[in-house]
Amino acid sequence: MPPMDTQHPFSLLTPDAVLDALDSIGLRGDGRLLALNSYENRVYQAGMEDEPQLVVKFYRPARWSDAAILEEHDFVATLVEREIPVVAARVINGKTLHEFKGFRFSVFSKHGGRAPELDRTDTLEWMGRFIGRIHAAGSLAPYRHRPELNIQSFGVEPVEYLLAHDFIPFELVEVYRGVAALALDGVRRCFDRAGSVKTLRLHGDCHVGNVLWTDKGPHFVDFDDSRMGPAIQDLWMLLSGERAEQTRQFGDLLSGYEAFYDFDPRELHLTEALRTLRLIHYSAWIARRWDDAAFPAAFPWFNTQRYWQDRILELREQIALMDEPPLYC
Repeated sequence: MPPMDTQHPFSLLTPDAVLDALDSIGLRGDGRLLALNSYENRVYQAGMEDEPQLVVKFYRPARWSDAAILEEHDFVATLVEREIPVVAARVINGKTLHEFKGFRFSVFSKHGGRAPELDRTDTLEWMGRFIGRIHAAGSLAPYRHRPELNIQSFGVEPVEYLLAHDFIPFELVEVYRGVAALALDGVRRCFDRAGSVKTLRLHGDCHVGNVLWTDKGPHFVDFDDSRMGPAIQDLWMLLSGERAEQTRQFGDLLSGYEAFYDFDPRELHLTEALRTLRLIHYSAWIARRWDDAAFPAAFPWFNTQRYWQDRILELREQIALMDEPPLYC
């Protein structure tokens, strides 16, 4: 296992640094800071002297270019203009992206809510309507500075990284290599069956943790993983349970979704392929962040034989699932 670098840039982001960063753009914190659940970036709820609490996000150094961050901000601002319930970066001093001592950060209004009840038909239809509206806006123009979700970036490159950096126990390396190769072959077959499907600007990480539900419906938060990809990417993560249950859930989502945007049924061939890519990408995401002290603390089981045995079993299950007929709609 590669050694951990205890001097990761985030180690310099002390509470005083967070408050000084806010002060640098004219926001006076009252000293109350609550670290929110985020590993990719650092996100804090900050008490303010003269206004309600705010949320401040410090971006992981070197992950996105300024242009890529601003492109996401512009997309979310467009959604706000269309009265879609998303949380946009606040414009302060004419900007949404700020810099303080090498850290880039943005400020957001605080929104509360609970997890959506996805076992309810009306909730799924409601979610579908707003995702359809997001996709209708997302289809109008492409991202130019953000990557596309594809086999290379979410599958081939993550596998190569894991195999090249000694994260997998020696006795499991060849097993993982072989299973990952078969899994990626299965992903390619799924994409071949789907054919040429349209890509658009997505939320990118549309799971229940990124949806805040209130009596007025959903608020979609955290577009940090927004990128180009097929529409099904923002829908499949809301499905769970056995095949029959997933079919019912997808029908409920689609009944709301298609009121605002047409769904291409060929994309159903991609559901298990995208799930497979996410599983591969997730392991590589942890590995690429291992020099950040938060990751060994949060994922102590990552370098264990049991973890990699489970990942191998998981991919074998996905290989079988990718050869099954897709859900129908």
